[in-house]
Amino acid sequence: MPINRRKMFAFAAAAVAAPALLREGYAQAAEVNLKLHHFLPAASNIHQKFLTPLVRKIEAESNGRIKITIFPAMQLGGAPPQLYDQARDGVADIVWTLPGNTPGRFPASEAMELPFVADKLGVVNARAFQEYADTYLKDEFKEVHLICAWAHDAGLIHANRQVKTMEDLKGLKLRFPTRQAGEALKALGASPIGMPIPQVPESLAQKVIDGCVVPWEVVPAIKVQELLKYHTGIPGSPTLYTATFVLAMNKGSYDKVPADLKKVLDANSGMPAATMAGKTWDDAGAAVLEMVSKRSGNVISEISVDEAGRWRKTTQPVIDAWIASVKDRNLDGAKLVEAVRTLVQKYKVS
Repeated sequence: MPINRRKMFAFAAAAVAAPALLREGYAQAAEVNLKLHHFLPAASNIHQKFLTPLVRKIEAESNGRIKITIFPAMQLGGAPPQLYDQARDGVADIVWTLPGNTPGRFPASEAMELPFVADKLGVVNARAFQEYADTYLKDEFKEVHLICAWAHDAGLIHANRQVKTMEDLKGLKLRFPTRQAGEALKALGASPIGMPIPQVPESLAQKVIDGCVVPWEVVPAIKVQELLKYHTGIPGSPTLYTATFVLAMNKGSYDKVPADLKKVLDANSGMPAATMAGKTWDDAGAAVLEMVSKRSGNVISEISVDEAGRWRKTTQPVIDAWIASVKDRNLDGAKLVEAVRTLVQKYKVS
């Protein structure tokens, strides 16, 4: 039977190529497979512009020996307040979460979240909180391997009515991100309501809340620009509040990573990762602000400098109460607040 020359050449080419393809496949086979879990959708800025680039950088620098699969929007199950325990218990290898999701559990972390302590820029707060974590939070996060810690840029008040003065906040039902932000809003006359951020869009649509307090970066992920008309900022620094974040890894998962690959993880942890996160918040926030400003139905404003002074004076008792409360946890609250403020000034961009 005559041999089809085209098929013969195709077979020969495939035979030659097969070992190369197999070699490539083996070369790309990951030695370490990790699951990263978080609470925002895949379309969110943090997923696309921080977590994904960070993961890809780690994978590339490991020559494909580390593979990290990101599971957004709580795809591995549970609720956002359970994320830290998922890292501790090994449900996920790595989680991105807020210590403030479990109020009172991480008291020393709250110093950064007190009213009028943080800077308006995310990169300043991120660097300050990372150094603060390195110095003061090792015991607080001893159940996990801390990849990095950071805090976001200035948060805004997004509401269904305009806020120009403290009096405009009276009775306004606002979702708050952290316990201390809630205390600050309460001192200012608002009615703070706690809930995980994925619940915000439905709660706004059903008028369970009148607004929320979030930075610009997260606005599109929860459709704030579509559900609320008024967006009120605080002029300059320090700003009303920030929220802190951690990228936490299961200790067992980290311990199993080969020593040379630990170096890759470590090189992309701590201050480099925190700085990357802070810049992401600032860059994404600026882009979202521009996007919202071009919408015809949204009103963006700032309270006056004098009014901000009133707010700062009114919320000082929140700081005093926190300092008094953490004494029961054997913490020197005044020292921690001073440490945060000093670090914010250290990294401040003029």
